[in-house]
Amino acid sequence: MPDFISQAMVFGLIGGLGLFLFGMKIMSEGLQKVAGDRMRQILGALTNNRLVGTLVGVAVTAIIQSSSATTVMVVGFVNAGLMSLVQSIGVVLGANIGTTVTAQLLAFKITQYALPAIGVGTALKLFSRSKKWVYIGEVILGFGILFFGLATMREAFDPLRGSDHLDQFFLMIGHNRALAVLIGALVTIVVQSSSATIGITLALASTGLLSFDVSVALILGENIGTTITANMAAIGTNLAARRTALAHFLFNFIGVAYMLLLFPVFLNFVDSMTPGNPDLVVTTAEQAAQLGAAIGDKPYIARHIANTHTLFNIINTLIFLPMVGGLAKLSTLLIRGKDSEMEFHLKFIDNRVLNTPPIALGQARAETRRMAQITLDMLEETLLFYNDRDEKRLAGLEKKENCVDLLQKEITDFLVALSQQSITQEMSRDVASMMHMVNDLERVGDHCENLWKLGLRAKGLKCPFSAVAEQEIIELAQKTREFLAFVVDALERRDLSIAQKAGFLVGTIDKMETNLRDNHISRLNTGECSVQQGLIFIDMLHNFAKIASHTFNVTKALIGAR
Repeated sequence: MPDFISQAMVFGLIGGLGLFLFGMKIMSEGLQKVAGDRMRQILGALTNNRLVGTLVGVAVTAIIQSSSATTVMVVGFVNAGLMSLVQSIGVVLGANIGTTVTAQLLAFKITQYALPAIGVGTALKLFSRSKKWVYIGEVILGFGILFFGLATMREAFDPLRGSDHLDQFFLMIGHNRALAVLIGALVTIVVQSSSATIGITLALASTGLLSFDVSVALILGENIGTTITANMAAIGTNLAARRTALAHFLFNFIGVAYMLLLFPVFLNFVDSMTPGNPDLVVTTAEQAAQLGAAIGDKPYIARHIANTHTLFNIINTLIFLPMVGGLAKLSTLLIRGKDSEMEFHLKFIDNRVLNTPPIALGQARAETRRMAQITLDMLEETLLFYNDRDEKRLAGLEKKENCVDLLQKEITDFLVALSQQSITQEMSRDVASMMHMVNDLERVGDHCENLWKLGLRAKGLKCPFSAVAEQEIIELAQKTREFLAFVVDALERRDLSIAQKAGFLVGTIDKMETNLRDNHISRLNTGECSVQQGLIFIDMLHNFAKIASHTFNVTKALIGAR
C-alpha cells in the first residue's frame, strides 16, 4: 500500500461509501412507498410522444434515484413488448436528467444535519402510527445516512491534502481528459451507481484534492459508466431491448465525445451559470468562518460539479430529443437481425425490477392477466374439441396447459421474491391475493385438461351420450365459459364491483350441476344411459363445477377478500 494511503483512510472510504449506498437504498425505497400507485400512473402516461416519454423518465428516476434502474425497467418493458424502441429512448433521455437530482441534493452544505435527520427519521419510522409518516421517516432516515456517509468519505480524504503523489496523479489525468473520463466510467461500473461515484468525486473535490476541470472529466466518464449496467441487463433479452440499452450508451458516449471537443466552452458555460470560483481554496480562518468551510476546502466546487452533471444531461437531451428516430435507426443498424417469436414465454415479469416494487407488482399483474386470458382460451378450445372431437386441437391445448403451469410457477416465484423486498402492507396484501389468483387459474387449467381427456374417452365409447345429456353438458359448459370470461374481463379492467354478479353466476352453475346430476340419475334408473357413460358424464359435471369454484376464488382474490 502506498505510504500516503493509510488504514484509517481505506476504512473511512469503505464505510462512508457503504453508508452512502445504504442511505440511497433506504431513501429510494421510502420515496417509492410514498409515491405508491402514482409510480404506476406515471408509467401509464407513456405515449408515443417523445416529450411525454422524456418527462416520464425524469419523474420516475427522480423517485427511484437511479437512471440505471429506470433503464433496466425500460429494457424489461421493451422486452415484454409494452414499449417501442423510439418510445423507450425518450424515457432513457429523461432518466439521465432525473438522476442529476441526487447530485444537486449532495451539493447542499447540509452534512451537519445528517445526524439530526437520522434521529428524526428513526423516530418517525419506529413510533409513527400513520403509514405515510413511517414512509416519510424512511426518506428522512435514508437522507441522513446518505449525507453522513458523504461526510465520512470527506473526512477519510482529509489526510491526503498536500500529498505530492496524489497531486502528480491528478495533474497527469488533468492533462489527459480521456483518461479521466475512462477512470470515471470504470469506477461507476465497479460501484454500480453513478450517484455513489459522484459522491466520491464531490468528497475529493470539496476537500481540495480535485480541480474543477478534472472533476468535470470524471463526471463525464460517470455518465458513460452508468450505461454499462443497462447493457449488462439487456443480455438475454430480445433485439428491441438490446437496442434500447445500446441507444442509452450511444446517447451518453456521443454526448461525452462532443463535450470533450468543446471542453473549455462547456467549463466556462457551467462557471457562468454557477456563482463562485470553483477552484477557490479556503486559506484563512476568517474565510473558513465566512464560507462555512474548513481550511483547505473548496466551498464552491460542489455546486459547480452538480450543475455540470445536470447541464450536460439537459443539453444532451435537448440535442438528441429531435433525433430519437435517428438514434433508434443507428441502434438497429448496429444490432441487426429479427427476433424469433416464441409462442409461449414469460412476457411481462422481469426479476431485474424487483428493487422497484411498485413496477414489479404492476408487471406481476400484467402477467397474471395474461395467464387468465390463456386459461380462458384453453376452456374455449376445450369446448370446441368436445363439439367436433378433432384431435388436432390437442397439441395446442397441451401447449396452453404447459404455459399455464409455467406461468403459475414463475409468477409465484416472482411474487415470493417481491414479498421479501421492503414493501408496504397494502402491497403485501396484493401479493398474497395474486398468489391465490394464479394458483386458482392453474387449477382451472387442470380441470380443462381433465375435460378434454374425458372428451377423448367419450369419443371412444360405442354409444354416445343421449341428445338430452349432450344438450345439458353444452348448457353447463356455456354458462361456465360465460362466468370465466366475465371474471377475466374484470381482471383487465380491475373492476372490484363484481362480487354480487360473480356470486350469482357461481350459484347458478352449482344449481345447474345439482339438477343435471339428478336428471342423470333418473336416466340411469330408466336405462337411457349406461353406467360407463354415466361415470364420464358425472366427471364432466364435477370439472365444470370446480372451474366455476376456482373462478369465484379468483373473484375473491381480485376484490381483496382472500
